[in-house]
Amino acid sequence: MRTIPVILAAALLAASPAPAVAQRSDTLHLSIEDAVTRMLRSSDEARTAWQLVQSSDAQVMSARAAGLPQIRLTSSYQQVLKNARAEMVSQIFGQKYTYNTTLNAQQAVFQGGRIFSAAMAANSVRGAARMDHAETRARLAVDVQRAYLNASYLARIAELQAQNLALASTRVAQTEQLHTAGRVARFDLLRARVERANLEPLALQAASDRDVALLEVRRLLDLPVEQPLVLVSVLEPKAVRSIADRATADGAPDAPRASVRAAELTARARRASVRVARADLLPQLNMAFNTGYLALPTLNGFPTVMGKVTADACPPGSVAGRTCQNNGWFADRNFSVTFSWNVFDGLRAKGNLDLAQAQAKISEITLSQVRETATLEVSRARNELARAIAAFGARQDNSAQAEEAYQLAELRYQKGLSTQLEVSDAQYALLTARSTEAKATYDLYLAVADLARVRGRDIPLPNGSTIPVRTDSRNALSGPLPAR
Repeated sequence: MRTIPVILAAALLAASPAPAVAQRSDTLHLSIEDAVTRMLRSSDEARTAWQLVQSSDAQVMSARAAGLPQIRLTSSYQQVLKNARAEMVSQIFGQKYTYNTTLNAQQAVFQGGRIFSAAMAANSVRGAARMDHAETRARLAVDVQRAYLNASYLARIAELQAQNLALASTRVAQTEQLHTAGRVARFDLLRARVERANLEPLALQAASDRDVALLEVRRLLDLPVEQPLVLVSVLEPKAVRSIADRATADGAPDAPRASVRAAELTARARRASVRVARADLLPQLNMAFNTGYLALPTLNGFPTVMGKVTADACPPGSVAGRTCQNNGWFADRNFSVTFSWNVFDGLRAKGNLDLAQAQAKISEITLSQVRETATLEVSRARNELARAIAAFGARQDNSAQAEEAYQLAELRYQKGLSTQLEVSDAQYALLTARSTEAKATYDLYLAVADLARVRGRDIPLPNGSTIPVRTDSRNALSGPLPAR
């Protein structure tokens, strides 16, 4: 079988009303591998999914922080300009300058299991976000390949329609020569002209469909509309069949589906949230320790010595036996244990507990639905792959036979042994066979990719490599993009 390569830059030049222009130097030659890479790194959906992973990482850190010691250092300086108590009662309240430095340490001893359960819930949410990110990567990898191959297929149809139109034009010229020589009737000439006129709008429609499909590829990849785009990847039937055979022969158990794992982790987080809500009904126990230094100098100035109470610090002429502080730093320490129990809060805790339990039951139902859907998708994908393999083999044989039949019909017509109707029928059958062969090739490749997605496997690419759908690397969206 002869395979006609898909070259978008040259397709449909004869049928397109636009004049041929030189290809710009900044034309983007995009392979299907580059399209997948660009989609996973620059698309809004991929970036949003990754930001949700980073947000869940921050939630885990915040939840764990509640169970760790809290240490706070504070320092203050206060200057009293006027004190009413000092004027009304005693100058002992008239201390003008106050320096205070305190180190406070707090530790939650028992919170009814709230801290531990909240940390478990946050960790499950993080795992669910990572699984959602993996599921998004797999879906985007398949979606961009589907859009790419659809554009490539429509370009193939446009090329075949252009070739069909060129053949019809050639046949019109031959029929005119035969009519001039008196070898064919005017009816045959009119029929050839009408057939060519009927093919021209089909060629124009095929070119329009190709351009629309290319716009969809640009939209998915956020490419400028004005930048020329050439799709360079061509699916080789043998390579696609080899990929399909490996997928069919793969009898290993299916990997855990990312969407199922995300639903499981979400249900686990909801169960942990029930324990968090139940903690509001239990008592709490906290410990705190404060240590610091306080200085009350009589004159404005930063204290530089440790505090003492001696007679030497008193001003001259003081009463015998009087002691005074030396304007230094005096230690100030205390330790406290706090026990609290919310006896009645207007049923707020009861309402929160009922809400958490309801959400946990909903998550369990959702998990069951996701599992059923995943099982059904695997079965559907396997059946689709079997259908695509059968259709692929049949279309290949049909295309080879249609091409041979057209060549024989054309030769018979040139020798005057057949009519123009037979040639037209053979040409239409060849066009249909080639288009269905290309469609069968693309369908087979996409069936393999979709089966890999629903089985939780890495997504295959035409060059034999794969796209890993699960990654915990923080550089998952970094790195250089393919050259434009």
